[in-house]
Order: sequence, then C-alpha cells, then structure tokens
Amino acid sequence: MQKILSNLRLFWQGALLSYVALFRWLRPQVYLASKVVMPLGQMLFFAFVGTYGSGQPASYFAIGNAVQIAAVSGIFGVTMSIGGDRWEGTLPYLFGTPANRLTMFVGRSFIHVIDGMLGVAIGLMWGALLLGVDLSRTDGGALTLTILITTFSTSGLGLLLGCVSLITLNVMFINNFVYFALLIFSGANVAIERLPGWMQAISQALPLTRGIAASRALIAGSSLAEVGPLLLGEFVLGVIYIAIGYAMFRQFEFQAKKRGTLEAF
Repeated sequence: MQKILSNLRLFWQGALLSYVALFRWLRPQVYLASKVVMPLGQMLFFAFVGTYGSGQPASYFAIGNAVQIAAVSGIFGVTMSIGGDRWEGTLPYLFGTPANRLTMFVGRSFIHVIDGMLGVAIGLMWGALLLGVDLSRTDGGALTLTILITTFSTSGLGLLLGCVSLITLNVMFINNFVYFALLIFSGANVAIERLPGWMQAISQALPLTRGIAASRALIAGSSLAEVGPLLLGEFVLGVIYIAIGYAMFRQFEFQAKKRGTLEAF
C-alpha cells in the first residue's frame, strides 16, 4: 500500500510540476490566445470555407474542429513536458532518480488531458453560440466520456512525439506537421469516406478520427452503446501510442547511460 501511495504521489507531483513548468502558458494572454481565441479562429475559418465548398452545415465543421482542438494540449503541451527536461537540462536528474519510470512518463500527460478537455468544451461552446451546434439531443455523460478518451488518445501521440524530441532538435516542425495533418486525416474537415484509400488507412491509425465520429454521432442523438466500438478503438490506439513512446523513452535512457551523453543516438 505504501508503494502504491508513493507512486500516486509521484504521479500527481510530476503531472502538476511538468504542467506548471510550461511557464509561457501560465501568462494569461498566451493561455487565452491558445485556448480561446485560436480555437475560435480555426473553427470559423473551416466552417465558412467548408460550408461554401462542400455543402456541409457549419455545425459539421464546428464539432470536428472543437474536438480536434484537443491536439493543442495533447501534442504541443505533452511534447513540451517531455522534451523540456532535455532543453532545460533536467533530464540527467530524471534518469538518475530511482522513481518508477512509467509513473513519471504517463503522469506528464495527466494535466494536459484535463486541459485538453477544457479546450474541447470551449470549442463546443463557440460552436453552439455562433455556428448552430444543437446539443439538445446529446447525452452529456457520453459526450464527456468521448472527449476524455479522445484527449487521452491524442496525449498518447504527444508522449510519443515527446520522445522524438529527445533525439531531434526539429520537434516543433514535426509537431506542426502532425497537427495540421490531423486537420485533414482525422475527418474534422474532410469526410473520411471522401479521402483516397491510402489516406483513409492512415486516418484509422491516428487519434481523433474515431473520437470526432463518435462526437458527431452523439450530438446527433446516438447512444453511448452505439458509439462504444469507436471509443474502444480510440482508447486502444492511445494505449498503443503510450507503449511505443515509453519503449522509446527507455531506449533513449539506456543509450544515454551507455554512452554517457544525452545527444541524439
């Protein structure tokens, strides 16, 4: 029991401190720009362009982009939490501690999952106020669960990209590429069935795809049981990304200790 409590304390402290360490986000103007203004701008842009070019209602794009906003916290926030240890010179201390590695690794994404859910909620609020998203038939509990699982899955990809940041100096380029790719491949703005076959195959291997589909179905009146397979697939995908990221993290730690350096191997 003492070991469990110790791991829980480590999990919470690591989660909180890694988020607080993103001091740029703690400035109110930067946080509001990232979490309130940017989602609104993205949503309005794709809603107006998409409505004009595809014939889909504005609510279609509002829902897709509201859920896709989870990638801001899941990709950029989590990546900075992992990569920041190397950039700020604290990675040797992390490798030197006897603390449970998996607890520390997964804990880096916890606050970002909560923050990502808040971002999605803000996006849906904008959609309801400005773009005609009707939430009257929505099962609120099911939609909350869907947002949680989708944000978790996206944070799993962020943990993987965070490990990539340990072996490259160009991670922000990679993050931006992945973020904008999700705008296309996830179905947020282009229906999956309208994509070429090879793009559809890629979309099924990415987070958000199933979460966006489940969110649209729930808002249209579907039940939790009907979207259950989508949510299960989204959750499993997040676990897979976390497992791959953790394997990369341990491999980097092994190579760093073997070579006595934190440079890319």
